[in-house]
This record gives sequence, C-alpha cells and structure tokens, in this order.
Amino acid sequence: MTDATTRRGGADGTGTADGGASDGARRARELRRKRRRGAGGGPSTSNAWAHVVLSIGGFIMVFPFLWQVVMSLSSTAEVTSVPPTFWPEELRFDNYVEVFRQVPFLDQFWVSVRVTVLTVVGQVVLCSMAGYAFARMRFAASATIFAVMLSILMIPNQAYLIPQYQIVQGLGWLDTVPGIVIPTIFSAFGTFLMRQFFVNLPGELEEAARLDGANSFQIFWRVMLPLARPSISALAIVTTLAAWNNLLWPLVVTSREEHRTLSVGIASLNGQYVIDYPVMMAASLMAMAPILILFIVMQRRVIEGLAHSGLKG
Repeated sequence: MTDATTRRGGADGTGTADGGASDGARRARELRRKRRRGAGGGPSTSNAWAHVVLSIGGFIMVFPFLWQVVMSLSSTAEVTSVPPTFWPEELRFDNYVEVFRQVPFLDQFWVSVRVTVLTVVGQVVLCSMAGYAFARMRFAASATIFAVMLSILMIPNQAYLIPQYQIVQGLGWLDTVPGIVIPTIFSAFGTFLMRQFFVNLPGELEEAARLDGANSFQIFWRVMLPLARPSISALAIVTTLAAWNNLLWPLVVTSREEHRTLSVGIASLNGQYVIDYPVMMAASLMAMAPILILFIVMQRRVIEGLAHSGLKG
C-alpha cells in the first residue's frame, strides 16, 4: 500500500510540475507573440502618442510663420477682420512690390549685410584673442579685469547709449557703417564663451608647441584657434542674429533711410495712425529670408556649434 501511495503521489507531483511548465511555456509564447506584433505592426501606443504630441507642438511653433505668410498675401481689410480670415480671397503679391515703393529695401539690405559681416568678423577675432589671453596667459590683475568685463553683462545697453552716440558724433561717423559697427564689435559674452573653451583644452598642446619653438601668437593661431571651431561657429551664429536684428543703435545713429538697416526700415513702416500690416509682413519675410537660407545651408554646423558650446536649451 505504501508503494502504491508513493507511486500515486509521484504521479500527481509530476502532473503538477508538467502543468506548471506548460503554463509557463504558454505564457512565454504569448509574450513573444505580443512583442512580434508590436515590432511588426508599427509603433507602440506610447510611441504613437509621442508622435502626436510632437506633431502638435511642431505645428504650434510653425503656425506664426505660416500666419505671417498668409498675412503678407492678404488685404488690410482681411487682416483686420473679426473673426479673422485664415485664407485670402485673392493672393496679393503686389504687397511685396509695395515694399520697394515705401522703403529703399535694396539699399538697406546691403547696409545690413555689411554691418552683419563686419560685426561677426570683428567679434570672432577680438573675442577669440581676448578669451585665449584670459584663459592661457598670466598677467597682473587678470582675474579682476575679467570680472570687470563680465560686469558689463549686467548693464543694459541703454545705459551707455548717449556716451556712445557722443563718441560716434565726435568721430564724424553718423549715418555710416563704421558708426553702426564699431560700438558693437566687442562682446563680453563672446569673450566669456571663448575663454571657457580655451580653459578646457589640455595644456600639453601648448607645451609641445613651445618645445617646437612657437611663440604665443603662433600657438594661438596655429594650434588653439583651429581647435576652437565649434565655439567660433556658435559665436558667429549668435552674433549674426544679433547684428541682423539690431534695431535700437542703428535707429539712433542713422537719420537717412538709405543708410539704415533693414530692421529700422521695417520699423518705419509702422505709421503713426495707420499700419499696413500686409506690407510689413511682406517686408519681414524678405528680411528673414537670408537668415533662413543661411540656417538651412549651414544647419549641421549650427547644431554642432551650439552643442559643443554649451548653449543647449
């Protein structure tokens, strides 16, 4: 009897174990089947919702630009109508022609180009040299001078607007490109940005160059500056945007329309009693086009420069 009970218990235990094993195998097969369905049938539910949210966010960000394009092709009545008209009855491309009638657009465009190019070149040269000096050279009161220079960032530009104007007026640079460029050719932020990059470079590079007989300027120009291309790109990007969109200083230092920048010319379209919104939007789009094209062409360099410089959001 004992042997029979033992055999019966063993049979029951084996059956239970086999049943548990079969249940585990069945669950594993179901899990693999679900995974294959998720991989072969498209993105999972969470990924689908992520794409939906990102698409909505992208549309919200692009909508102001699209609305600006629609406004530039509309009439003043359609732009100011309540409720707003989201698509004009007739596309009015003559708004773009009207821009050239109301402002000397081409003259102001070339002024903006010259101001932007000179400002970018000046800030890249001066800020990279100053940043290298503060990072790699030891001289009396260097830390104090650097702290005083950084304190400029806490002072608004309007605080020294009048002294700058008096200096430019004394030099006879009113209504000239140098009068617009020279006061903005140096940047405390750009110096700080370049200094932070040069500080993080290994000192062995300088030591090896000095052993080869290079002086300080040769080390800066031939060794350090080529390595600083990411930070130089970031500085050039920020400076380009600031110089192209600068409004206050060119408005103060210029009085003739053909000597003004595009930002001042577009602002002059804002009349005292009547504002021609379609013409203003058309002028804004044409002024925005060069920067937009430049960004599209140099998109990879822009992203790399901002990523290496620490200016990420």
